[in-house]
Amino acid sequence: MGALSHSGKPLFFRVGNTGDLDIGSPAIRRGEAVRTCVRSLSAMQKEALVASRRTGLVWRLASDEGAYLNGDDEAPCPLSFLTTGMICSYMEEILALAKRRRIEINKLRLTQDNTYTMKGSALKGTMTGGARDVELEAEIDSATDRDAMTALLHDATAASPLNGLMHHRHDSLFSLTHNGRVIPGGNVAPIASARVPSITDAVFDLAEPAEGDWKPIIGRNGMTPKTDETTGFAGSSLSEHQDRTLHVRGICTLRDDGVKQIEQHLYNPHGSIFHFLSDEAPENGGQGQAPDAATYISAGIAFCFMTQLGRYATIAQRDLQDYRVVQDTHFSLGGASGETGTAGEADPVETHVHLATTENDEFARNALDMAEQTCFLHALCRTELKTRIRIRQFREGA
Repeated sequence: MGALSHSGKPLFFRVGNTGDLDIGSPAIRRGEAVRTCVRSLSAMQKEALVASRRTGLVWRLASDEGAYLNGDDEAPCPLSFLTTGMICSYMEEILALAKRRRIEINKLRLTQDNTYTMKGSALKGTMTGGARDVELEAEIDSATDRDAMTALLHDATAASPLNGLMHHRHDSLFSLTHNGRVIPGGNVAPIASARVPSITDAVFDLAEPAEGDWKPIIGRNGMTPKTDETTGFAGSSLSEHQDRTLHVRGICTLRDDGVKQIEQHLYNPHGSIFHFLSDEAPENGGQGQAPDAATYISAGIAFCFMTQLGRYATIAQRDLQDYRVVQDTHFSLGGASGETGTAGEADPVETHVHLATTENDEFARNALDMAEQTCFLHALCRTELKTRIRIRQFREGA
């Protein structure tokens, strides 16, 4: 087992001693600003501190990979965080817009499928990650006619802050620090503002849970059932040359207290089922009982990029002793939940990369370039995507 099992802390928790942590947060540009600080642990395990400037909340999250990347499967994979954040954001906007339009929804279940691609050679520099359109099925129990419900779903998904990353091309921005020295990046676009220093181990270790039982926020529930599309198994994602499709599914329902319940399946490569809870902060109309949508989305992007850094070093058989990032994301408030009345917006993701290695600067630049090029979620940012919606009658026990 990896380092996460020996930390003595829950995998996810709201940080109770935020005043003791010096991680800062970017100024708000559009309505919400989130800083995500991630360090690598053993193998494919990663730990993050995610801070919201608007709410002041800080969440400690963890990520791992399954057998397909020789991980320990102790925590969800990065892509599951993005799927969870996306489907929760959609649920939030659907419910808020329905309330504004006086549409009564008795029951609602969302099922979302995210698919990604990976093609090319890592060693030749041609391997590239891609993102495809999102498939969203809404099962609804409501007396409202289908045309009105269809319009509600389309307007609500457009109102999601994630819309700003999906419906416009955003080339992510980076700074690169190699062994404590700031060096120019390679093919990536640079951040215009000053570099943000790395977060030390002492800061991560200092984070302590707020009072409460945080274990129910995440739970593993066995392996995803195999289907005809399941072709990736143990070690398959470490192949030097790839031509594959990844498929993550999220299913979101509501508890009686309004907290969102998400069941995540990883069909390809073959991975685990994880359960998540999500709740908006009091400033956004929730109770803050679990991470909100923006926290999950931001963590997913950072975790995925970190996986690609480690994967490239492993494939290239090069030394990468330590790697960590400080990532800033900027979102508008939700068009319905934040009462802006407009489509969701976002700025390009800004990531400050810190590498410690015995390799030269050229390797550091190559690692950054290949991590950005193969990161599925930076591909999502630089690709104009649609959310394709299907509506069906709610079915009990489905």
